Amino acid sequence: MKMFAPLALCLIAAPVVAAPALPAQRRGDQAEAFEARRQGKIMPLREIERRTVPQMRGAQYLGVEFDSYSSIYTLKFLRDGTVIWVDVDGRSGQVLRQTGP
Repeated sequence: MKMFAPLALCLIAAPVVAAPALPAQRRGDQAEAFEARRQGKIMPLREIERRTVPQMRGAQYLGVEFDSYSSIYTLKFLRDGTVIWVDVDGRSGQVLRQTGP
């Protein structure tokens, strides 16, 4: 029994092994967009919004998603109860497609 106490104390005091870092694919869209922007691969979101939002007259801008694999920003709008998605190439700023009216 006297040997058990030091052994238990050693096990409790042993360092905890940290989980490995997540690969880049598993990081959030925001982190991936930041990294791509930092490397000059895509345009800043503010520039994409500056070009795209004024084209959507009468629509409320709801937000954006970024697909790091295709470098496409998808901006989401609401007009007259209808959701509209606008896909914009993050490299060139060109509108690729739009769903809805």
